Amino acid sequence: MNSDSISSTTNVANLVTRTAETFPALPAVASGACVLHDYATLAARVRALAGAMRGALPAGERVLIASKNCPEYIETLFACWHAGLCAVPVNNKLHPDEMAFILQDSGARLACVDAAWHTALGDAATRGSALERAIEFGGADYAALLTTGAAVDPAAVDGDAPAWLFYTSGTTGRPKGVILSHANLLAMCECFLGCVEPVAAGDAILHAAPLSHGSGLYVLPHVMRAAVHVVPESRGFDAAEIVELIGRWPGVRMFAAPTMVKRLVRHPGIGDARLDHLACIVYGGGPMYVEDCKEAFAALGPRLAQIYGQGESPMTITAMTRAMLADAIERGDDAQIASVGIAPAGIEIGIAGDGDRELPRGEIGEVLVRGPTVMQGYWRNIEATRATLSGGWLHTGDVGMIDESGFLTLKDRSKDLIISGGSNIYPREVEEVLLAHPRVAEASVIGRRHPDWGEEVVACVVARGNVPDRELERELDAFCIARIARFKRPKTYLFLAELPKNNAGKILKTALRAIAHQNAKDGPTSGGLT
Repeated sequence: MNSDSISSTTNVANLVTRTAETFPALPAVASGACVLHDYATLAARVRALAGAMRGALPAGERVLIASKNCPEYIETLFACWHAGLCAVPVNNKLHPDEMAFILQDSGARLACVDAAWHTALGDAATRGSALERAIEFGGADYAALLTTGAAVDPAAVDGDAPAWLFYTSGTTGRPKGVILSHANLLAMCECFLGCVEPVAAGDAILHAAPLSHGSGLYVLPHVMRAAVHVVPESRGFDAAEIVELIGRWPGVRMFAAPTMVKRLVRHPGIGDARLDHLACIVYGGGPMYVEDCKEAFAALGPRLAQIYGQGESPMTITAMTRAMLADAIERGDDAQIASVGIAPAGIEIGIAGDGDRELPRGEIGEVLVRGPTVMQGYWRNIEATRATLSGGWLHTGDVGMIDESGFLTLKDRSKDLIISGGSNIYPREVEEVLLAHPRVAEASVIGRRHPDWGEEVVACVVARGNVPDRELERELDAFCIARIARFKRPKTYLFLAELPKNNAGKILKTALRAIAHQNAKDGPTSGGLT
């Protein structure tokens, strides 16, 4: 494609520019109940930051963002895009070794981080990486970017140019960088606003979920519609604070993991909350069980919508709108309540069996997706890209069934993914750490249902030698904390004489789940960690 055919209008940074031109005085960013910037100010800050970034980095370079939620996060995302750079938002709870891999793999030369990561990036995380500079949000260097950067126009970019490098864990234990282009993100916005949830100028969105993942993606359609972005003062999810903020901001929406929804509806203050201010809570990122959904609906009314997506096709594989969910609950249709809705306009889904054989409705197989929101591929990983996008379809790794009405129900996760508190945890990653311990002969990691977190990580371990369970449990917990993020470590250890296997020697995780379920009923025999 020649440069004459590339237009800056494909740059997602134009969402801020256009909204600022149309609604300059509307509030854009708030901290708790306090407005920080209107859209005219936000656009000016984005232009200044982009000017400083463009002066330091050539087009296409990656900028890593590692931070708790903060107001600066939003303007930094748009500044990256405005400058023609690719944002790399990462989970701020990662272990330094995990952060080091992402730094090295992405080749990021600039990082915008919170105080904790500003300190950490000076140590192990930067070894062998291309990182040249880490700038602390709220620090003097960040303030200098705003004053020294010359305001620039949005960079002209190809629609297929990388905009967001979304690192997602893989079954090999190494994260893969999902390439989301400017065109992917614009299609995601149109899909969400047109088929999931309408947003009007002056509405609000609460960013209680991480901006590095789900809530960050919701920034784009809400900027497109001139909503105010409210970052809680706690910089995360606190049920009491959310109840208060609902009272402050009319027309408010929020993306939440199911565990967050459960905590909110069980908070004693929810009965007095200004629910007339609450437009919608969109939940996703994990299973919402039927009984939990009914409980939330009873507390909140018809203000719940569901999305099913993944990093490779964000936010928009299927959706259950507020009206769909309310209708299913009114009819007592538990099967539909348990589903993840239907594919939005422009998105195709299918179910495949062995050899990618297309299966008819009603049969169970792997969920496939294609459409304009599907990723460009994995960063510097041709083999994984080819496998995941084979045949022109995104192979999700999830197992499900589409009924005669087009509703998709997820039955299992073929990669044994564990979703705890909205965070993805791949068992093999944890298993590899456990198996590196000299006292572990065998290990298999599974998920077990948890009333608050959705699922919890359970490690089934065969020990070497004669060592007390509690002693080994403490050793393994410390061993994991030193090597992976805390939220990935097992919360319960089951010490077994042997792991159940089939004739081919494959570990039977179904049998392990039954053992773990019985253990939960009987009470942990090996203690368990909190």
